[in-house]
Amino acid sequence: DLSHFHPAQAAKVGCLMEILTVAELAAMLRLSKSQIYEMTKARTRSGDIRQYPLPVLRFGASVRFRKSDVEAWVEKLVARGK
Repeated sequence: DLSHFHPAQAAKVGCLMEILTVAELAAMLRLSKSQIYEMTKARTRSGDIRQYPLPVLRFGASVRFRKSDVEAWVEKLVARGK
């Protein structure tokens, strides 16, 4: 619940709450964690995903994903497949 935050602070906190770990993204996309890690390293092995690389945030050795970026990425892939 963000009701105790000032609206500007709530927006910032809300954005941070939408950061996904590798495990969370893997569950969301129904992929294995190793597939997600591979996609963050090589971006892809083949196919159209090269044109639309998985959006990743790097914090040192850690990787995270903004949910909104991933959702937009999936939409691009779906639109490309139509």
